[in-house]
Amino acid sequence: MADPQTDILAKLCETIAARVGADPASSYTAKLLAGAPLLPAKKLGEEAVETALAAMTGDAQAICAEAADLLYHLLVLLQASNVSLADVCTELARREGISGIEEKNSRAD
Repeated sequence: MADPQTDILAKLCETIAARVGADPASSYTAKLLAGAPLLPAKKLGEEAVETALAAMTGDAQAICAEAADLLYHLLVLLQASNVSLADVCTELARREGISGIEEKNSRAD
């Protein structure tokens, strides 16, 4: 049985990949990709702040909407950076079972 959460992210990744090289005037995603790396990075930062602000209000609907925007912009940034969602999932799997403090301390500064 397919996982709807994973499926929607995979479909979104496919849609974003299909916009590579498309006319920026015809697609917001194409516009973001054409402005890479600056534009997707800027938008991701904006959406992260908006998500954090929504969290501070405690409004679950606003958090959900902002989190969706944040995930979308993260996937655009990943596409623009030639990093796949599978790469990110592999990294998460590598970290599974490792204390967050231990993992953070293992990274070079």
